Amino acid sequence: MSPSPAPVDATPVHDLVGIGFGPSNLALAVAVREHNETAAPHERLTPVFVERQRAFGWHRGMLIEGATMQVSFLKDLATMRNPVSRHSFLSYLQDKGRLVDFINHKEFFPTREEFHDYLSWAAAGFDDQVSYGEEVVRVGLTADADGTPLFEVVSQDVSDPGRTTSRLARNVVVAVGLTPYLPDGVTESKRIWHSGNLLHELDRHETGRARRFVVVGAGQSAAEIAEYLHRSHPGAELCAVFSRYGYSPSDDSPYANRIFDPEAVDVYYEADDALKRRLMGYHRNTNYAVADLDLIEELYRRAYQEKVRGEERLRILNVSRVVRAEDLGDQVTVTVEHLPSGSTERFEADAVVYATGYRPTDLRGLLSGLESAYEWDADGRPLLDRDYRMRGVASVPGGLFLQGGTEHTHGITSSLLSLAAVRAGEILDSVLAGRPAPGRDAAANR
Repeated sequence: MSPSPAPVDATPVHDLVGIGFGPSNLALAVAVREHNETAAPHERLTPVFVERQRAFGWHRGMLIEGATMQVSFLKDLATMRNPVSRHSFLSYLQDKGRLVDFINHKEFFPTREEFHDYLSWAAAGFDDQVSYGEEVVRVGLTADADGTPLFEVVSQDVSDPGRTTSRLARNVVVAVGLTPYLPDGVTESKRIWHSGNLLHELDRHETGRARRFVVVGAGQSAAEIAEYLHRSHPGAELCAVFSRYGYSPSDDSPYANRIFDPEAVDVYYEADDALKRRLMGYHRNTNYAVADLDLIEELYRRAYQEKVRGEERLRILNVSRVVRAEDLGDQVTVTVEHLPSGSTERFEADAVVYATGYRPTDLRGLLSGLESAYEWDADGRPLLDRDYRMRGVASVPGGLFLQGGTEHTHGITSSLLSLAAVRAGEILDSVLAGRPAPGRDAAANR
């Protein structure tokens, strides 16, 4: 594959351009800074990150009051890589004056609201490295004046798409997150929402006098939303619709949780495809379509108490599916099919929330100019080395790394916080191992 013509000599060359600035690339920014603070001048890296959002944010639409994290606070941006990091959750608590209070709380799982505040606190220290409000639209190849291959990362201003910026890099780390999934035939509208937009939509619409909500799904988000809407709208009926018999508890027992250990990535990566499928099947209930047992029990307690009182404001429509949800502007007409009998029920709702999860983002559009330079499997998924580097088939620059969308090669922790710190350290080590020798391109690193 022949690189395009050489760029203007004055264009700076970054050691690393990160696409997206959520927790994964924030953990990488932390790792790079800690490296630079102890490295000799010629060993320091020059990173820059590009983020579509106008400010740092992580699942803002699901910062439900009282909802807690499903991972320990020790699985923060740095602790598993560097236990004495000043970017850890404990350092955040100390800085906020809440360390003693948190210890007295005896809690391993902070609220999602508090953890988001921690992430925002950490991200604020990297404002000089992040270009917010820009969306990367293309990653291609170019070369420097000596013919050395480089990545060209092109972004556009989200407010003014005609305004583009081109950045040159020796390495690119893609961490664009997951894409919300809706069942076939379902599109978001004024009254039909994906769970990721829950709080935004509730703020946008007058729901204080809502009579009925419908929540589709049986996972953690679905259960959290059902609990929250039932609690926050005491005058409304809440219909939870899912195809299984009941909510299933997540397996967070000690041995099962070892699937989230760093060593588990090695085991999964080295396994053949058949074993990978078996391992994923064995342990899907640690993360997918399951809910915390205490939340399940709380919902059951409420439903039972309503039966005692002779009311049924929390309705569990199990072994069922939403056949049709039609937004009529002032309400949604919902048709629910009971799967064993085939009978249907039709009713009106103020909103339907689809807590139907996320899917890996298809990177082929973003990397369309690079497809022939890298290896893909029969399903169109990228093949990767153990260090999360896409496997190249031609003369390409240092490394194109993925944070997320690697479950097929690296296992269930692909896009999870559980290994964000460790994953960032592994990518950093790989970048350092492949960087130019001292003195080369020195002017670009000043």
